[in-house]
Amino acid sequence: MTPQRIRRSPEEARRLILGAAAELLAEGGTAAVQVRAVAARVGMTDTGVTYHFQSRDNLLRELLKHGGRQLRTALQEATGSWLQGGSDLLGFVESFAAVYQQGYGELAIALHGAGWRDHGSGMLNPVVEALHQLRPPTASIEDTRLAVAALHQAMATESLYGNAFRRSAGLTGTAASDPTAQLRWWTRQLQLALGLAAAGGRTAG
Repeated sequence: MTPQRIRRSPEEARRLILGAAAELLAEGGTAAVQVRAVAARVGMTDTGVTYHFQSRDNLLRELLKHGGRQLRTALQEATGSWLQGGSDLLGFVESFAAVYQQGYGELAIALHGAGWRDHGSGMLNPVVEALHQLRPPTASIEDTRLAVAALHQAMATESLYGNAFRRSAGLTGTAASDPTAQLRWWTRQLQLALGLAAAGGRTAG
């Protein structure tokens, strides 16, 4: 029996196709984003996917824009939640880790490998500004930016490489597989680098 055809609006169909393509990209890189694989994941025919995106190359181009928007939005939401909660540095670190634990780590690296670049004006500027206000008046804002960038880079790669990197440094068992201690370590480094050890909120203890 032929499955009943599901009628979708063009907008919904495109959204589902891009969502499935983003999942495949995160799972297996650009090679995994094939029209047939995307169609199977959303329950469409190959022709249906091609109807909305004309070609695989065009689908990939749209996927880069879509994935970039998703990642930027998720990071901005995490930033906003932290800023509303006050100067809890551990909460800040945990909020960024949570974004990438939802699959955005794989997606960010896959997007970068596929050619996507964020040419915006600094999506983490609100965090830089909030942290910098807690520092002495003579502190360098470039140091603040570098500290936030280093933390961002670490959180983006944690889900993919964190365990392996910890094992390479000689950590074993729970110390290698549980990122909690690493998050607290990063919080302490942020406090020390920016001179925020006495700031409010939870400690990195």
